[in-house]
Amino acid sequence: MAPSAMSRWTKALSEAQPVPYWLDDPGRPHPEPALTGAETCDLLVVGGGYSGLWTALLAKERDPQRDVVLLEGREVGWAASGRNGGFCAASLTHGLPNGLARWPDEIHKLEELGARNLDEIEAAVARHGIDCDFERTGEIDVATETYQAWELRDWYEDIERRGLAEGVEFLDADAVQEQVASPTFQAGLYDRRGVAMLNPAKLVWGLKAACVRLGVRVYEHTPALTLKPYGAGMAVRTPYGQVRARQVALGTNIFPNLVKRVRAFTVPVYDYALMTEPLTDDQLKEIGWQNRQGLGDSANQFHYFRLSADNRILWGGYDAIYPYGGRVRAEYDDRPETYAKLAGHFFTCFPQLEGVNFTHAWGGAIDTCSRFSAFFGTAHQGKVAYAAGFTGLGVGATRFGADVMLDLLAGEPTERTELEMVRKKPLPFPPEPFAWTGIALTKWSLARADAHGGRRNLWLKAMDRLGLGFDS
Repeated sequence: MAPSAMSRWTKALSEAQPVPYWLDDPGRPHPEPALTGAETCDLLVVGGGYSGLWTALLAKERDPQRDVVLLEGREVGWAASGRNGGFCAASLTHGLPNGLARWPDEIHKLEELGARNLDEIEAAVARHGIDCDFERTGEIDVATETYQAWELRDWYEDIERRGLAEGVEFLDADAVQEQVASPTFQAGLYDRRGVAMLNPAKLVWGLKAACVRLGVRVYEHTPALTLKPYGAGMAVRTPYGQVRARQVALGTNIFPNLVKRVRAFTVPVYDYALMTEPLTDDQLKEIGWQNRQGLGDSANQFHYFRLSADNRILWGGYDAIYPYGGRVRAEYDDRPETYAKLAGHFFTCFPQLEGVNFTHAWGGAIDTCSRFSAFFGTAHQGKVAYAAGFTGLGVGATRFGADVMLDLLAGEPTERTELEMVRKKPLPFPPEPFAWTGIALTKWSLARADAHGGRRNLWLKAMDRLGLGFDS
């Protein structure tokens, strides 16, 4: 990239605030008070992101008499739930290719459950009056290289033969340009119903409000410090108090799990995004993005992009940064070298928009596991359940994970708990320095594959055979 081009594109970042656009909202609700003293309840939920809030909400909807407490270490939605792109996908398996590769015998059931889960999210948004800009617009997976266009066509023909292509349409170069005009787009796969766009922070705030209305006692700025058996139940210690509960659901995702043996199954991967200023009507007409679908490209190092309710473009992805030792730290949320890279990629995709400025630039940690999709389990003789490892597709799948945790705590088999995906866990990540070395080699290999027509080297082929990977 020429220095003059770089300086021209990075100029668009000159006034970008290093805060998540979604959380920079004057309507942001005040946090609930911290817990001081002792509490008792039937169900304690730890974590105030999507995973925890859906668990608390569904628990009250299943049994309005159940006494539920939720603890959040900072403020509801401050982490991944308020920092993501707002893509709410039906897929429970981090996309159909990943699901088909790992659970071919269950894939039709997994797709059916995922579609039902997305329908239920849409219904819950309406039922609880959650104003989160929910739009069932679908998503287009676009090819930006010739080999990707061929791969998309081959993949579409494959899933059509398997009876998995309902609602999916292959778009050739002309057809994809009719949907969104970019000189880089060569083909697309349009999933018309399987993805919704929404404002992720407004969803999490709406879920919190719904929980409170149903009687969930929510405590913010209340980290859970320890988890121990206490009589017939469990006890969780907090800085200023304690909660005793019959059962506990852990929705802490990337943060250290209170069940220590679970920690090796996830690593933090930092993902970054930019948000433009609102586009004018003329600028929107230049790119022809009339149907407001979510978009993602087909590279290993991929971008995701979408329109907000006020016609800004969110542009994120590409870099996936793993910090040595798997530490989660606030300073990793800001990465100017990635913002500069993303700005260059944005204007390469949409040269018609040169002159548009970015108003926000931010990052956050994703709870990545080696199979790219959530895993589940119980501890302490079934009194504790957990779900983690959503790997960037948790906006929708966390609701399914909440149902799984409640099923596991109930102790009775359901169509969810009988799934191999639920019964089995991914391989854990190795300790350092092996984790960092393996992830670095995988990232290098993925970038090399993108630059060489998608050809996977021996390392990636070996990882494929072992069912291992690295993604954001």
